[in-house]
Amino acid sequence: MTTATEPGDGPLAGVRVVELAGLGPGPFAAMLLGDLGADVVRVDRPGGSWPATDPAGDLTNRNKRSLLLDLKSPDAAGLVLELAARADVFIEGFRPGVAERLGVGPGPCHERNPRLVYARMTGWGQDGPLADRAGHDIGYLAISGVLGMTGPAEGPPVAPANLLGDYAGGSLYLVVGVLAALHHARATGRGQVVDAAIVDGAAHLGTMIHGLLAAGAWRDRRAANLLDGGCPYYAVYGTADGDHMAVGALEPRFYAEFVRLLGVEDTAPDRDDPANWPALREIFARRFAGRTRAEWTEVFAGSDACVAPVLSLREAPRHPHLAARRTFAEHGGVTQPAPAPRFSATPAAIRRGPAIPGADAAAIARDWDLPADHARRLVTGDS
Repeated sequence: MTTATEPGDGPLAGVRVVELAGLGPGPFAAMLLGDLGADVVRVDRPGGSWPATDPAGDLTNRNKRSLLLDLKSPDAAGLVLELAARADVFIEGFRPGVAERLGVGPGPCHERNPRLVYARMTGWGQDGPLADRAGHDIGYLAISGVLGMTGPAEGPPVAPANLLGDYAGGSLYLVVGVLAALHHARATGRGQVVDAAIVDGAAHLGTMIHGLLAAGAWRDRRAANLLDGGCPYYAVYGTADGDHMAVGALEPRFYAEFVRLLGVEDTAPDRDDPANWPALREIFARRFAGRTRAEWTEVFAGSDACVAPVLSLREAPRHPHLAARRTFAEHGGVTQPAPAPRFSATPAAIRRGPAIPGADAAAIARDWDLPADHARRLVTGDS
């Protein structure tokens, strides 16, 4: 690990982002922009939001600054529009129509700043029968067909935390949309609205699978395919100490090395016949169960067998490869993923810890050159 204390400008240095406080994918997307060097101002609401957690521990608010503002107060819209007038990107994650009712929808924001990229993060999207309904990651994955691909053949699908929906289908697609729209705005002088919906992003992630399905190369059920745990040489196996090893020996030459190091090259039946897969799975499982995870890790170390130990969140930062690449950083006494991806000319960094609600109002008012009356209200909390 490394201690991320040296400031890095990052490739988005000079880009200003306004984030209206929310949950899940919006804050993570804004964090990613902040990691890449943007000046992210988070507009927090007095009293916080659910769930109540210590703001100092919310890593998705690192590389941001915060001011407090009750968006329902009479002067709130004017203050937000002053920020929007000076920003490049505006992020909100309300249900459709809420920002408009608050007076900070795309219309008034673009009147003040025609170049603004107005990014909307929702689960269902800005239109459609479910647009006004509440929802969460697991439901978005459910109707997009993604959740139905997870888990064993017997039993229910398995929720992959909120990584696949909120953050992959949501945050990352929002950031892709923001960067594309920002490029367009700089080329043309015209901003636009980015409608990022988790159902859209999650469905889009399955593009390759839909292609295989259409070609008859994918079965529309769990654990029945090459990449969903159905294949015995692309699966996870338990070890003698209750841990696990992940096997991804797809290509023939990698598979040959895998069965050789596993010690079953003379007894394993032909892998190309799916009828042999149950027998192969049993052989592999029996062998892995005979040694500990550490012992198998040593056996496969330095090979191209495509076998890796399954590590916990606390173990991952200590893996030799991740430690050598400094994939994790320590900042403020907390071990956390370092900014990604990496840039040769404009390296990113963790420049500051999680923003404390309202702590940066004076600095924001100064740096963003807000009118004196607005600056006073932000600093004194008179908004």
